[in-house]
Amino acid sequence: MSEHSIHLTPTGPPETIIGPYDAEALSALSEVLNTPASDQQERVAEIVSRWPRFLDGWVAMGQLAHGPVEAYAYFRVGYHRGLDTLRAAGWKGSGYVRWSEETNHGFLRSLLGLHRAATAIGEIDEQERCAQFLMQLDPSGVPDDE
Repeated sequence: MSEHSIHLTPTGPPETIIGPYDAEALSALSEVLNTPASDQQERVAEIVSRWPRFLDGWVAMGQLAHGPVEAYAYFRVGYHRGLDTLRAAGWKGSGYVRWSEETNHGFLRSLLGLHRAATAIGEIDEQERCAQFLMQLDPSGVPDDE
């Protein structure tokens, strides 16, 4: 039996919401993603260099990657940075992190991207762990537009 207890609220497992990101980082990413595609990866790399905890930046790096192995690496960084961010927000390793909260999207997209990249490179164990974790975090599932 686990030594760690899970605190249940009257409505079920606790829910964690990641706090808002730096408005300047959000604006910079939005601006870069509206530039020609040929310039985007290098410019997003500058953003994550300036704001390395900015999860949406790591998601963008994964989406702009030149192949599934590179994407896997970027999404994995976003995922691990996201775990740190969740812990800082009070997450204790269990409970909900829902898609309905905009500020959770960076972490959830990192995890979803890691799942997809693991699938693409045949990393079946990782693919299955990510799929299970996504459902544990938000049992309503991944939104159709993701």
